[in-house]
Parts: sequence; structure tokens; C-alpha cells
Amino acid sequence: MLAAELPLAGVLVLDFSQFLAGPVAALRLADLGARVIKVERPGTGEIGRTLAFAGRWADEDTVSFHAMNRNKEAVVADLKDPGDLEQVRRLVAGADVLIHNFRPGVMERLGLDYEAVRELNPGLVYAAASGYGAEGPWAGRPGQDLLAQSVSGLAWVSGADRPVTVGLSLADHLLSCHLAEGVTALLVRKARTGQGGLIESSLLEAMLDLQSERLTAHLNPQTPQPPHPAAVAGIYRTADGYLAIAGLDGLEGPEDLVDQLRTAGTAYWVEVLGRRGIECAPLRTLGELLASPEFAAVGMTQVVERPPVVAGEAPLRLMTTRSPIRIDGEVLRSQRAAPRLGAQGHVGAEGEFGVEGAGGGGA
Repeated sequence: MLAAELPLAGVLVLDFSQFLAGPVAALRLADLGARVIKVERPGTGEIGRTLAFAGRWADEDTVSFHAMNRNKEAVVADLKDPGDLEQVRRLVAGADVLIHNFRPGVMERLGLDYEAVRELNPGLVYAAASGYGAEGPWAGRPGQDLLAQSVSGLAWVSGADRPVTVGLSLADHLLSCHLAEGVTALLVRKARTGQGGLIESSLLEAMLDLQSERLTAHLNPQTPQPPHPAAVAGIYRTADGYLAIAGLDGLEGPEDLVDQLRTAGTAYWVEVLGRRGIECAPLRTLGELLASPEFAAVGMTQVVERPPVVAGEAPLRLMTTRSPIRIDGEVLRSQRAAPRLGAQGHVGAEGEFGVEGAGGGGA
């Protein structure tokens, strides 16, 4: 699909966020065709450039930064410098979307809060992410995924006798989806009415939304509860690995399930139980997943490139994931890797990025 045919082609997004939830929300918009410009501090950039996941680095940035910031541009600006701040305000005046995840009060002190910038740009869609919401006793606390999983009660869902957190940044990724959803909804309203708007969400709210079924049951204890089945769905050991079973209807003697499954390998049980209409799947390691035909079938990888600093040297080529959605039957891919710090210049520098490099309009 050509760039001009993507749904958000022509939309300009300013990404002031760092590390995960905000940057991934901006990435989702970029994959849909938006032009995303990261605005970072000079010298160090955002924290995600140096906070390495599993200690992996590529071309002076962490691999996790590359995964979350591909398909973007980057400028640097010292928001404490009056000249830079004025240039940033001019960028905001021509943008369609602004995303940030500063603690409550930071953007207000800079004069870049929603009430202030809507006077510059009434059509701006303003997305603010936080850890625990803009109000309440924890409003000023920094957001962190492990803490959001814990305070939301999620850690008790998987643990049978002790709390267990998900070993991924679940709250951050879900929050990124909610932010992107809110932004696209307000862009639709903007296209219809010309009116911008404010979208707010938090790690805590993302975790509570994830548990909507569980919370609804707890909020309505008067509703009848059916008896528990003799055996429940779960993950079971086989002779050579593990098997996940989603439902046990139709399985004779489920109370003897543990002993039965240990008599043969996982592949055998996937075939045998599948023929009986019992939904099951092998439990795979990441290595087994990457080697599986199911992984190959969905084509979830792409190779991105970043030009070298010195002409003639080899570019960085990095394999990563693609957008998980398709538009009109087409997979969305982009070859642009994450930008170097200030790749498009300094907002206040003559002859570099400047305000002329930005282009508003779009939806």
C-alpha cells in the first residue's frame, strides 16, 4: 500500500513521550500513515534510548527503543530554553496530534498543557498518558508497569497460591492501544467538525479495563454463580513438554487428566484431543514459536534500515515486528528504522529542521 493511501496519511503527530506506552501509541499511528516527530531533550534523548531490554543494543540505541520508535522522525529541543520552547509552540500550532506521558503538572509548567495549546491550535488532538490518572492520591507518582499490575490486583489472577505478574509490559502496551484508539476517534470528530480534543488514560485504567469481567463479577456479588466444573482449563505437563487446554467438555475422566497427559508427547495430544473437539495448543518457548509454521504464516516480521553516520558504511538492518493489523487485506510494513537523536535537527537551529519542516493538516 502506498504511503498516501494509508488511513492517517497527512496527519502530523508530535511525540513528547518516552519509554513505552506513549511511544508505542505514536508508533501505531505512524504505521497507519501518520507523520510522527519525536521531540527529545538534547544530548541524551528520551530514556528509552539507553534503558536496554535484556541488555541488547544496536547502533548506539537499545533494541527496545528501535522496536518502539521505528517509522518516526526526531528533533531535539530544550523545553527549558525560551527560544526552543517558542519554536516547539510553533510546531504545536501546526500539528494534528500531541502525545505526552509527563507526570501531572509538567506540561502546565512549560505552558504546553491542553488548555494552553488549544488556544494555539483549536483542532489539536491532545493525548496525555499517566500512571494512575490526573487526580487522586497517586496522581503524582511515576507510572511503572510492574507497579500498575500489582496495585490493580492483576497479580492475583494467574497465581494459584501467590501473586504472579505478567513478564511483559502489559499495562504499557494496553495503554498504548487505548491512546491510539482515542486519538483516531478524535481525528474522526475533527474531520467532521474541525474540533480537536483531549484524550487521557493511565496504566491503572488499562489494567482495570483488562479485568472488566472479573471486576463486574465482584461488583455484583448478588448474581448467581454456577457450580465449578470438576476440572478446569489450564496448562498441563506431557511426556515431552506442556499442553494448554481451553475447555474439557467431552473429555472422559478429567480428574485423571494429569496422569493421562504424561503418557504421550504434546504433539500426540494436540492431534488426539483436537479430533475430539477439545481446544488445545502446545506451550512453546520463543525459539519454538519462531520456528513454527503458525508464526511463518502470519508474517509478523519486517526488516528496518537506518542510514549510517558515515557515507559508504553499511546501514543498520534490524529485524523487528510489524503492525498487527491489515488494511484492505494488506499487511502494513515500513522500512524506516528508529531515528537517531535529532536526526531532523534542533528546533531552534537556523537551516535545520525549524518550523518549516513541520506540516499540519490532514484529518
